[in-house]
Amino acid sequence: MKVWLNGKMFDKTDACLSVFDHGTLYGDGIFEGIRIYNGRIFQCQNHIDRLFESARKIRLPIEQTKQEIVDAMYETIEANDISDGYIRLVVTRGAGTLGLNPFKCSRPGTFIIADSIVLYPPEMYDNGMAVIIAKTVRVSPDMLDPSIKCLNYLNNICAKIEAIDAGVAEAIMLNAEGNVAECTGDNIFIVTGGQVITPDTDSGILVGVTRGVVMRLAREMGLTVVERAVTPDELRSADECFLTGTAAEVIAVTKIDDAIVGDGKVGEITTKLLSAFREFTTSDQAEG
Repeated sequence: MKVWLNGKMFDKTDACLSVFDHGTLYGDGIFEGIRIYNGRIFQCQNHIDRLFESARKIRLPIEQTKQEIVDAMYETIEANDISDGYIRLVVTRGAGTLGLNPFKCSRPGTFIIADSIVLYPPEMYDNGMAVIIAKTVRVSPDMLDPSIKCLNYLNNICAKIEAIDAGVAEAIMLNAEGNVAECTGDNIFIVTGGQVITPDTDSGILVGVTRGVVMRLAREMGLTVVERAVTPDELRSADECFLTGTAAEVIAVTKIDDAIVGDGKVGEITTKLLSAFREFTTSDQAEG
């Protein structure tokens, strides 16, 4: 595997960061996870714009222009001969001191990994998945702006550990008000009375790129899409529930804790949205 690091291509064993990098020491950095479909970067502009907006919010300079990063991603895809896969694009604060001061770091670092990814097994897309509601509460927007896709994922990891301990693949995280926020790595939707409902930005979510595409597709199908606070009881009583994410795409949830969602099978609307999403990934609009 080849990794792009600060303008050069390295074998993965030689692509190294300093132990003094603030991304390693303090999680001081940002990233994007991006899909590759048929050699094209999915929703490329949206991901790049979100990366630069995250950088702006934490005053992290990026040495490359947006176009230079796009070019570097395609260079990495070609170097690894990948047609369908996943990109991890990361910008760290760079090497600095053992203190927190980010402005003592010498220069930021950018690296790009392109590889294959399978988050959930194929049978889960056919049969749905079981999840739990985690006891770990999502970090409040008053503490950290959830629109910043930062390297510090410990809050999500603690909830993920709960899911693993429970023998399921994913955990739903509630916010401080007790309402649904998102999963450890995915956004969440329910279908109730024909309406597609998802937590709003006030619920403390990262606004996912795939989430936005699915909402658009749902509206094009004539469905009503609502963004608002969602309670755990609404989850359990929903007709359908599904998750969206870069790696997950669109996947049904058929069990939450001990509650069966709907009839326990992948719902009709979820099935249609997954089909529409997969068709969209092959269209001329996919790159965004």
